[in-house]
Amino acid sequence: MTLDLRLAPAALAAWAVAFLGVLVPPTVAVVGAALLLLLAGRAAWSLRGGGRHRDRAGPTPQATAALALVVAALVLGAVAAHVHQRASGLLTELTEAGAVVTVSGPVTGDPAVIATPPERGGGERVTVPVRADLVVGRGLTARARAPVLLLAPPTWTGVELGARVRLTGRLVATEPGEDVAALVVVHADPEVEAPPPAHQRLASRMRGGLVAAVADAPAQARGLVPGIAVGDDSRLPPELDDAMTAVSLTHITAVSGAHVAIVLGAVLAGLSWAPRWLRAAVGGAVLVCFVVLVRPEASVLRSATMGGVALLALLLGRPARALPALCSAVMVLLLLDPWLARSYGFVLSVLATTGLVVLSGPWAEALSRRMPRTLAHVVAVPAAAQVCCAPVVILLEPAVATYAIPANVLAAPAVPPATVLGVVATVVSPWLPAATEPLAAAAGWFTGWIAWVALGWAELPGARLPWLGGLAGAALLAAVTVLAVVVARRGRRAQLLGAGVGALVLALALVPGPRRALGGLVSAVPDDWLAVQCDVGQGSGFALRSGPRSAVVVDVGPEGPAAADCLVAAGVREVDLLVLTHLHADHVAGLPEVLDAVEVHHVLLTPHDGPAAAERQVLAALAEEGATVERVGAGTAGEVAGVRWRGLWPTPRALELATPGDDDVANDLSLVVRLETAQLSVLALGDLEPDGQRGLLNELAAGGEAGPVGVDVVLVPHHGSAAQLPALAEAVGGRLALVSVGADNDFGHPAPATLELYGRGGALVLRTDECGGVVVVPAEGGLGAQC
Repeated sequence: MTLDLRLAPAALAAWAVAFLGVLVPPTVAVVGAALLLLLAGRAAWSLRGGGRHRDRAGPTPQATAALALVVAALVLGAVAAHVHQRASGLLTELTEAGAVVTVSGPVTGDPAVIATPPERGGGERVTVPVRADLVVGRGLTARARAPVLLLAPPTWTGVELGARVRLTGRLVATEPGEDVAALVVVHADPEVEAPPPAHQRLASRMRGGLVAAVADAPAQARGLVPGIAVGDDSRLPPELDDAMTAVSLTHITAVSGAHVAIVLGAVLAGLSWAPRWLRAAVGGAVLVCFVVLVRPEASVLRSATMGGVALLALLLGRPARALPALCSAVMVLLLLDPWLARSYGFVLSVLATTGLVVLSGPWAEALSRRMPRTLAHVVAVPAAAQVCCAPVVILLEPAVATYAIPANVLAAPAVPPATVLGVVATVVSPWLPAATEPLAAAAGWFTGWIAWVALGWAELPGARLPWLGGLAGAALLAAVTVLAVVVARRGRRAQLLGAGVGALVLALALVPGPRRALGGLVSAVPDDWLAVQCDVGQGSGFALRSGPRSAVVVDVGPEGPAAADCLVAAGVREVDLLVLTHLHADHVAGLPEVLDAVEVHHVLLTPHDGPAAAERQVLAALAEEGATVERVGAGTAGEVAGVRWRGLWPTPRALELATPGDDDVANDLSLVVRLETAQLSVLALGDLEPDGQRGLLNELAAGGEAGPVGVDVVLVPHHGSAAQLPALAEAVGGRLALVSVGADNDFGHPAPATLELYGRGGALVLRTDECGGVVVVPAEGGLGAQC
């Protein structure tokens, strides 16, 4: 099979300029587009004189380069227009001022529920994407056309896609490159100015009909049937969701190319008797309706655009070529929405399709020599998709799904019938409700098999193996994959050599000791680091340097090697002082890995003894290590290895007032310490809630202090939750506020209002879900932070 690569350079160039273009001012993008056009003209000029004697075997490199440069210039010009539209006008000015505004516009996506922590009483908040087209603030009114994201109360859950809403809230700026122009923190209930358009109301009615049809079905069917049919996975049981993640089956509920191919293929197969123009027309109509039904997400748009190219080829009577269709889809979509270039969902969708187009055919041909041809194709398809997507998945979660290929092979036969039955049930639900439930029940039979496969494989030992994280881990996995593919095509001697090299690489990446050593070699932590806020996910782990190979450490993060890997990467081999602010798992469960990786000498522990089970485990591990343990609180102080520490909270009175055995007060009784070296001062606030923060503030005032004024670094309490006391944030001051938080966590951390609160005091606010680990270093005139 010969691949048609003519459009690949143009698609890659379009992606590169879109990825970078949204980060630069529009004027820079325009200048860049002009330069690219000049280069394209130069390349085209070099083609003159070829005439009829040009190479008939294909385009010359100059022609390919000229096309790529022209496409890149067009995309960069489009980026400039998009960015200018967002950056100019009243909305941008009000966002920079953090103003309270009134916004009107249509809802552009389904509301997403975010759970809040149990210690804050549970409850929910909702994120709602809206396209703001009218903005009113500070006595001014202006038209706009910019996407914003609402952070709203649970009453917004029922707002329908396409409904026009009016809201009042405070604007919060987003980071450069984000696909929304601003966050809007809303506290009031929704005010719907107009219902959704008729076609979206019909789509919502269909989706609701499917959900109602599976309301009494088994839990897996309630989640998987709407998920596989229309991409609604909101009712997926948590244990099944975790299992599908562990074996890389989550793509089944993310509507993409496979779903479009199944639906479009079924329609075209049913119209095999019809003339070509009719099949293309009906296929196009079905494609548009399907996009409306499942929502125009990034992967859906990519798949639909490819489907449109295929239908155009059908109409013209020309063979459809998958790779040019994919490249065309990428270029068209980046012209319309350049922020897609920075979307993980879009990246994974394109990479998976590339794997299917480029690799699955040759691999199936090679495998057919060892197994039946049909089975060879069944194995090659998921293998090709996994190989292309795995390095990017490492950036999201540093783990390898060991059983991804066999799980996908076993689940694959159930996907087409479940999809077709689910989509048909959805479409007929408004008019034939009696037929909807049997169709949905039949789809549930097939999703039951998918659930059984996911749960069964996820329970096997080693279903998800830890891998080196970050760009280094992604590059390592990509290198291993390329090596494996190359070696597999060589002789037996090369295969044996490759197996040995592969085993060594796997040991370096998977086994904790070698993996940490490798992480230290490729670490981006500079030699002159002063402190590191480790990226441990949804938890906390911080290190303050106390010597060339030693540190004072505050908390060790959740279960797993993240905190240990962070310390080793920073060159830490000894912990002079370990501070455990409280005994919740997200602060202490990483202790076994830390004790395996480094030597811990002395430990400061919160005087609160709950939760009891965690206390027993921690004390047993520290006793086995031989570390000395000291319970401290307010009024205690000491010095170790040149680091002075002072306990500020909790007070004996606060401990007396706590109900014995009440684990819910553990956050408010977090050990608060101030750490200070010759170059840096740090305030660690644990997971203090407002009651504990108020007690700390009163204690400082009673001691004649307005607060730990002049602290350089403050560890924002409770992962930046919304439960903050503004008076404490103002008293703390701080030049750098660090938020240790996991990406896409279920608690809505960090709250935009908290980021604004600490930023308003003049601190640079950095968060690990966006930065990864944050390194504090000396800089000219003070301190610097590397993100």
